[in-house]
Amino acid sequence: MPKNINTSEFDVIVIGAGPGGYVAAIRCAQLGLKTACVDEWLDHQQQSSLGGTCLNVGCIPSKALLESSHLFSQANTEFSEHGIKLDNIGLDIVAMQARKNRVVKELTQGISTLFKANKVTLLNGRAKIHMCDEADNNKHKHCVYVKNRKSRKCFAKLMTGNIIVATGSSPIRLQQAPLIDGYILDSAGALELTNVPKKLGIIGAGAIGLELGSIWQRLGSKVVLYEAMHEFLPAVDKSVSRQALKVLSKQGLDIRIGSRLVSTQVKNKKVTTIIEVHNGDGTSKKETDSFDQLIVAVGRKPNSERVLGEEFSVETDERGFILVDEHYETAVPGIYAIGDVIGGAMLAHKASEQGVMVASHIKGESAGINDGLIPSVIYTHPEISWVGKSEQQCQAERLNYKVGQFPLAANGRARAAGDSEGLIKIISDASTDQILGVHVMAAQASEIIAQAVIAMEMQATSEDLALTIFAHPTLSEALHEAALSVQGKAIHIKN
Repeated sequence: MPKNINTSEFDVIVIGAGPGGYVAAIRCAQLGLKTACVDEWLDHQQQSSLGGTCLNVGCIPSKALLESSHLFSQANTEFSEHGIKLDNIGLDIVAMQARKNRVVKELTQGISTLFKANKVTLLNGRAKIHMCDEADNNKHKHCVYVKNRKSRKCFAKLMTGNIIVATGSSPIRLQQAPLIDGYILDSAGALELTNVPKKLGIIGAGAIGLELGSIWQRLGSKVVLYEAMHEFLPAVDKSVSRQALKVLSKQGLDIRIGSRLVSTQVKNKKVTTIIEVHNGDGTSKKETDSFDQLIVAVGRKPNSERVLGEEFSVETDERGFILVDEHYETAVPGIYAIGDVIGGAMLAHKASEQGVMVASHIKGESAGINDGLIPSVIYTHPEISWVGKSEQQCQAERLNYKVGQFPLAANGRARAAGDSEGLIKIISDASTDQILGVHVMAAQASEIIAQAVIAMEMQATSEDLALTIFAHPTLSEALHEAALSVQGKAIHIKN
């Protein structure tokens, strides 16, 4: 191990400053634990930038561009219906990207401010965990060595009994579509385009592919999405996914299910793809297409390599996800892991709550997370959100359930806003009436789903929601009507 480097002792060391890591570090510090956070993220100027994938090249920049592109689309297609006349609507993609970058910078700098306010020690560099030498204080089980990413030189040695690994995930790359600057891009590169592609191909029609496709389709691209699976959004309740496919296709997204990428070639400033299309009868055929740019959005893999020394017996599964127990502790006592690096739903809010739970556990306080009540959102328009069980899950588990459903087309606020595409569906236990799942496709589904999560955390029944007074006119009234529908008592639709 390196000699003559700065050595410090901490109660907790957090590796990674994404939504899991920075929240864990702040909560540890709030609990009175001496805390350090090591993060290696560098921005385009090779400067440290906190917040991980979510704030730098994921959740936040994508939502900024989704909002901007939605406003542009509304101005082109919807304002006239409201009596608003605009001439010569133009698009300044450079200004749009600049606004996105400002939002990202403000939020990442905000984390630095929070670290200082909570006295979290920040080290910018790449961390690796090793067992401490015998000469080190016996109470310290683990040492973290920090290297400068540019020089690769180790500049710090941190000793602790508790480490939280929150190193996140990275886009999966395809051998048949190696990244080529300006032509074949991952999700991060897709958020940096400064010209609107005339024709854009996307491999993967999951949440990331649909959101990226929505951005560029609204701005003028002809977008084709290829999905290798034979079902559209299989994690989503089928009532919602079927309507989502219909609505998104009507918007202009060309979504092709059962289509697997075979190969790519960049020639004459175009990306040529060969796609194997599987037909419903078991046969398949190959199709060739050409795009200005191709985005690979086929999922993410854990950043579990390089962080642990070879002497540790931390277990991972066949995909590299770190295995943990109910307290998110690995097989090595004192080493915890949270967020994307342990698998499951790769959601920022899930990682944050896991970070809070681990901090409490280290402090000796009780804490827990209800994994069955973590909401998911796809930020298309309308948005798609869900929590709990889908109807197909209930069927697979042979549960006795009942369903209530309400279309946004019958909601006054949705009609007034011109956002009446979508529905809200509630599934409850047929015997107890306890809510099992809620599924939303609506303009503000990401906000509406929180009401469902609160209700389910309180073990509410559909009758509890049906007896709750909702303000009028609001989109949330559709949730109320869906609850009434479970009872066969919906007011504004035929039961």
